[in-house]
Amino acid sequence: MSYPIDRTAYLLVDPYNDFLSEGGRIYPLIEPIATDVGLLDNLRALDRAVRARGIPVFIVPHRRWEAGDYQDWDHPTPTQCKIMHGHHFARGEWGGEWHPDFAPKEGDTIVAEHWGASGFANTDLDFRLKQKGISHVIIVGLLANTCIEATARFAAELGYHVTLVRDATAAFRQDMMHAAHELNGPTFAHAILSTDELIANLGGPAAGQGD
Repeated sequence: MSYPIDRTAYLLVDPYNDFLSEGGRIYPLIEPIATDVGLLDNLRALDRAVRARGIPVFIVPHRRWEAGDYQDWDHPTPTQCKIMHGHHFARGEWGGEWHPDFAPKEGDTIVAEHWGASGFANTDLDFRLKQKGISHVIIVGLLANTCIEATARFAAELGYHVTLVRDATAAFRQDMMHAAHELNGPTFAHAILSTDELIANLGGPAAGQGD
């Protein structure tokens, strides 16, 4: 496995405080699995690694809840209903701000917010990847069996080479993680790797040695 650095992008999905920080509205639901897989440390290692290699970073954010969202929709999904009632990722509130370790840096691309699960549907993600000549996407963040899977499936349908990173994501239950990486992922992803495996395949400095 090799990645053409000039045609590879790193897609970080939903790096909000509500998901990744203690005190976040959703963090308690993913904390057991996040702790088990070392999610935060792995995301930090990947952030260092891709930036050290000059791989462009795309932030792929969920719609930040605002008053009135989804209330007059004909067919809000169950997840959208939960967001509506739970005020997840509320715009203007701490939970809807970036986790400080994963806030966009100069040169990063912040994609239009997605309303559903896919980072591609009704956003400018595909257009902006194509403008950079991207053919390979590495997709990490949350949640494994919802936004990550939906974004990765859409990417495969559009013709991108798709990599999932099994320990740079989390879910509410272990069976959801199993489904995402052992049952569903192999039907569309070109590679399903660990953080260490991905960093080794990216080449350049080894993990912990100048990343």
